[in-house]
Amino acid sequence: MKETRGIQFKNQHRPVIGIVGGGQLARMQAMAAARLGCIIHTIEKTDDCPAASVVQKHQVGDWNDPQVLLPWAESCDLITLENEFVEASTLLKLEEAGHQILPTASTMAVVQDKWHQKERLKEQGLEVPNFKKVDEVQDLVEFGQEHGWPVVLKKRKQGYDGKGNTTVHCAEASAEAWEHLGGAQNPLFVEAFCPFIKELAIMVIRTPSGLQATYPVVETEQKDHICHTVCAPAQVETPVKDRAQALGIRAVEAVHGIGCFGVEMFLTAKGDLLINELAPRVHNSGHYTIEACPCSQFENHIRAILDWPLGSTDLVRPTATMVNLLGKSEGPAMPSGMLECLQDPETHLHIYGKTHSKKGRKMGHLTLLGEDPEDIKVRAIGLAQSVQFGL
Repeated sequence: MKETRGIQFKNQHRPVIGIVGGGQLARMQAMAAARLGCIIHTIEKTDDCPAASVVQKHQVGDWNDPQVLLPWAESCDLITLENEFVEASTLLKLEEAGHQILPTASTMAVVQDKWHQKERLKEQGLEVPNFKKVDEVQDLVEFGQEHGWPVVLKKRKQGYDGKGNTTVHCAEASAEAWEHLGGAQNPLFVEAFCPFIKELAIMVIRTPSGLQATYPVVETEQKDHICHTVCAPAQVETPVKDRAQALGIRAVEAVHGIGCFGVEMFLTAKGDLLINELAPRVHNSGHYTIEACPCSQFENHIRAILDWPLGSTDLVRPTATMVNLLGKSEGPAMPSGMLECLQDPETHLHIYGKTHSKKGRKMGHLTLLGEDPEDIKVRAIGLAQSVQFGL
């Protein structure tokens, strides 16, 4: 077998990387891996997912079922993830069968449960909003009375893009919020609301042999808990960027993360930085890197898990803005207005290839690069408004 820094390949010619999941993140990982000569195998619950059309082998199956996942893994040299929803216990069975998983099952056991994640960060002395595990509605009420309303009630697992979170404004709304998140069936926790002035994020890459890199600190803007725009670099003072970079690195080290991790943070009016959450994977706030950096987050993730040298994370232009393209309603996946958008020769448009649109569903994104942050942001948002899904 050929070997590179401890990674052994079954294939004498090219590494075979398995990606658990078949959404747009798997698709963009696969496209980056192809540039490096890798073979990609994916597994997803449907055959019409975004990654299926760009990988060498796609299997339909339940990736949380070890009896399905173990045979699929046999053809892979290395396995990585596009989401944090594969149960750590399932990943552990893969490791026990001799498969290498990055991030590891132990890392995922900490990160995929957001309460455990916050506990680990707090144990390591990292700043996070006040939080508490809640077992019944009265726990939620007492937390709000102690820390002040509003508070944010969250599912410990399976929450993303606004799903699994709800803001509770008063004690009287607690029971309804509890029922909304299925508190009787789902483990929940509650956080104090952070009065932030900006939301920042950073992508951190770490390799098994100890190499690490970071992309520029960016500012993200959310609507209904869904990321709408990402501006790079964040328009904040250099000392804030330096602290955010250091905080992001420490957070990923705290969970022994390998590969590309997203770290979301709150910046308060007093200048404090608090970690919102970690994503143990390539992340929406790093999509701009495809065009804005010599080596994208997707390529650097592949390099990192293979323990290869990391690529440059510098910006090729002074500024970049990425805007998510969201579905407006149930309807066709082919967008209207795409050709009008492409009339701008500087637009970098990505359509994910999903089969149908839903309200708020991420259907694609676009990125613009330039010199002036405000000009690029205004132009990017305007161009994004011309692309409509589900109408």
